[in-house]
Amino acid sequence: MLNILELMEDSMYNFLYEDDLDNAIRKFERMKKDNENYFFDVFEFEGIIDYYIESNNSSRAFEAALLASEQHPNSVSLQIRKARVLLDKGRAVEALRILKTLENIEPGNHEIYVAKGTAMAMLGDIQGAKKMFDFALSLDSDDTVIILYSITSVLQNLNYYEYLIPYMKRLVELESDDDDHLYDLAYAYEKIEDYDNSISLYLKYLELEPFSDSAWYNLAIIYNRREEYDKAIEAYDYALAINSQNTFALFNKGNILCLQDKYEEAIPVYLEYLENEPDNYEAMNNLAECYTRTGNLVLARKYLNDTIELAPDSPYPWYGLGVISLSSGNPDESIIYLRKAVRLDDEDPEIWYMLGKAHYARKEIKDTIRCYCEALKLEAYFTLIWIELGKIILNDGLVPRALPFFEKAYKKLGDVPGINYLLASFYLHIGHAENAFRHLSLALDADDEIFEYFYEIFPERLFTRKIKKLLQEYNLR
Repeated sequence: MLNILELMEDSMYNFLYEDDLDNAIRKFERMKKDNENYFFDVFEFEGIIDYYIESNNSSRAFEAALLASEQHPNSVSLQIRKARVLLDKGRAVEALRILKTLENIEPGNHEIYVAKGTAMAMLGDIQGAKKMFDFALSLDSDDTVIILYSITSVLQNLNYYEYLIPYMKRLVELESDDDDHLYDLAYAYEKIEDYDNSISLYLKYLELEPFSDSAWYNLAIIYNRREEYDKAIEAYDYALAINSQNTFALFNKGNILCLQDKYEEAIPVYLEYLENEPDNYEAMNNLAECYTRTGNLVLARKYLNDTIELAPDSPYPWYGLGVISLSSGNPDESIIYLRKAVRLDDEDPEIWYMLGKAHYARKEIKDTIRCYCEALKLEAYFTLIWIELGKIILNDGLVPRALPFFEKAYKKLGDVPGINYLLASFYLHIGHAENAFRHLSLALDADDEIFEYFYEIFPERLFTRKIKKLLQEYNLR
């Protein structure tokens, strides 16, 4: 990617031979060191400023540009460079003042309009910037490629990918032998989430550059976003075959395998990743989850404790230890860990849910319901909690006391499937068939696929003919 302040000539040193430039730079450095003031001609200043821009030494470039303006105030080329240096320092308004003056002096100089477009883009006026860029392209057909390089550099650096694409497409047409343009265009489409075009261009690029691990990596990310997990893993594998040190590919591959419940396969991937990045607590926590899922609780505890050493303020290892303790039949220990997790993050409904389960294991119904309600405040569509709340309320004969609370919650939450299923069940149990039918209709209309999870709290012996017909309409019973 080109720097937005690069000179757009075929050579940075059109006006100076290398030896002359070296001498000019040494002279300028000596001047700064000795705190003196030497004279330089215009060509020397052009070379000096360009050199510092190319070297990403913006402070030296700025010093040179200021001195150049003092010694040659009427030089348009030096004023353009001063504007570019100001842009590099984020001072777009000051640069724009200079460029508006230069526009009146040399109205046919495309460099002025490219720089002016850059300033306008930096200030958020992308439509104005586009007009300047298009005008610059209309001024000089011989330098179209050079101007396009400059424009695409600006738009890439400022993340205006939607506006970048038409210019990059022209660049691809004009320089069809430059494979990097295909890559940049694919990346631009990726950034605006046009994944079809992005994939097509990455694949075209990979036909020409099959050993580009970054292209395979980017392609894998897109496949992952599209939930095409097998293709994503294949692309990550290509990236890793080319560059085994691409730790991002390893980490992402492990995550995809976890998403697919392929925990056994994910374990060696995370282990390899941790060999390269031993202090990554997220990978360590994920590895612990893999061991938990595969039943190796000894290693799961080990890595969770290692994660806590690295990141004691992360709630996830504490949560993991709480889950293991609960599944091992130790709810007392589980509550200790889960309370710690919820103190670190009280906005994660999963933690509240698990803490509620731990309380339920200790027959602490009031605390269980409180935790479940906290979780539902954060995630009203947490189906599993609605189901478990329903079972608790029904099993403990709490329907008459719970109904007013759930009706109040319904008024606040609206037609959330979970609460409608519960209200339908509760009304069915107390013989209010019409209310049961109404809430069941709303629940089925919103999400009929989850009815099977609630079926346990809908005893068929209580079904009215109207409810049976409703369920038949949804092919449920």
